[in-house]
Amino acid sequence: MIAREEIMRDLMRRSQNGDKQAYAVLLEQTARWLARFFARKISADAVDDLVQDTLISLHNKRASYDPSRPFLPWLAAIARYRWVDRLRKTYRHTADELKDQHSEGSHEDVVGAKISIDRLLTQLPEGQAVAIRLVKIDGLSISEACIKCGQSEPLVKVNIHRGLKKLAALIESE
Repeated sequence: MIAREEIMRDLMRRSQNGDKQAYAVLLEQTARWLARFFARKISADAVDDLVQDTLISLHNKRASYDPSRPFLPWLAAIARYRWVDRLRKTYRHTADELKDQHSEGSHEDVVGAKISIDRLLTQLPEGQAVAIRLVKIDGLSISEACIKCGQSEPLVKVNIHRGLKKLAALIESE
């Protein structure tokens, strides 16, 4: 059975109202849909784990679903977030491995990269540069960055988004 919007929305609505059978069918159909969704985006050996992670997120977020809205776009948004989280985790792991393999004599590369990043950040408005440095470089959470820089949470998010967009344009122009 291929997931159809009306059926999935009805199953989710019934699940929210406590229908355990509808919830079991919803999870089964959702797992199939997610497997197809992720098959085009990630290696085959990671699909099952990603499907399970997404089903857990769906379970945790099911109360936030509005039955008057389409179900599949809501599910796709959750799936994209889980996919991006998996990519970040994979790249972070790969970067850590590369760091471990890098020799002690490579401090020039690190210093050069830091200088390049600092130079790029000086070309941004101060609020954007501070938000990017705190969250993306120093690794603070959004709420921690808000406290540290005195910006509101939405402003920090907007500054990061706009700043990264401008940085991408600067890098492409160079």
